Amino acid sequence: MEAKYTIQAEIESVNYDRQSEVKAFDDSKAGVKGLIDEGVSKIPRMFILQQHDHDENSGSNDSQFCIPTIDLNGIEKEPILCAKIVDTVRNACENWGFFQVINHGIPASVLDEMINGIRRFHEQDTEVKKEFYTRVLNKKVIYNSNFDLYTAPAANWRDTFSCVLAPSPPEPEELPAICRDILAEYSNHMMRLGCTLLELLSEALGLNPNHLKDMDCAEGLLLLGHYYPACPEPELTLGATKHTDSDFLTILLQDQLGGLQVLHENQWVDVPPKPGHLVVNIGDLLQLISNDKFKSVFHRVLVKNAGTRISVACFLRPQVQVGDSLRVYGPIKELISEENSPIYRETSVKDYLTHYYKKGLDGTSALSHFKL
Repeated sequence: MEAKYTIQAEIESVNYDRQSEVKAFDDSKAGVKGLIDEGVSKIPRMFILQQHDHDENSGSNDSQFCIPTIDLNGIEKEPILCAKIVDTVRNACENWGFFQVINHGIPASVLDEMINGIRRFHEQDTEVKKEFYTRVLNKKVIYNSNFDLYTAPAANWRDTFSCVLAPSPPEPEELPAICRDILAEYSNHMMRLGCTLLELLSEALGLNPNHLKDMDCAEGLLLLGHYYPACPEPELTLGATKHTDSDFLTILLQDQLGGLQVLHENQWVDVPPKPGHLVVNIGDLLQLISNDKFKSVFHRVLVKNAGTRISVACFLRPQVQVGDSLRVYGPIKELISEENSPIYRETSVKDYLTHYYKKGLDGTSALSHFKL
């Protein structure tokens, strides 16, 4: 009997046409939510992971690890407190690559409305959403499912709305009316907080507080509004496969459903959502210019069979969509010495992103391509 099932599986494998399944899904422009709206009870094969990719060092709530939380209250008024915060940031960036911030100055009402705005976008009429559906990555406003849909070993169980918010945001009429106002308001808060964090990171590297800002690390802001529907077979797929981020710094707002995990000491550690907390993580470009002093760490998102997860990730990095900058980035000269020689070659953001997008979320770091 077992042999019979094995033969049947092999026949199905031979007959499976992944490209046709992917194209039909893409052509629908309805995303993963469209599958749920159709009432699927089994996920399409294009979403199914190799088992070891899903089970690898699976985390649990019993982990002895917990990512650091940093209180920004009083940071601008008390120099001694600021020095302590810088030390905490340094430790978090060197050992975790992740931390959470509280008392960041963004009202809870703004955070709630941003989550609700992304929910409204993804849950509006599909025909309205389709107007924004595209795979042209240099557009300022994009809705699709999986930027690497045609090349990934398995698709992620999520849909994404993305928008370039700085330095040259779209005209108001180019933004979805259903979340237009909150996008503009949230952008202002993110740029302000991003600059504060970059000052702390500069000092944590032993540099002038304005060093990273002067390198244009806060020049651009890309917002990604992810929508992870409930999954009928969550054990077979992921909301986001193991990856690192393609930026200098990410500021993440997540709702209360949970699912984010960080790889720490070869173990997946849950990052449980807490009201008012924002998750901050180092991106590949900051690991490159810090010459590995700060770490861009692998993370992933699990899906659940009940409830829809929503997250809003803001990427700080120059935007190639608004003019291909000729500026190149390499290890910061002040961090280089005879004992600490450069690990990476210089690269432009455009060349880095070209490689990142071509590689896709395949579970490896894009940085290895730029090592000397």
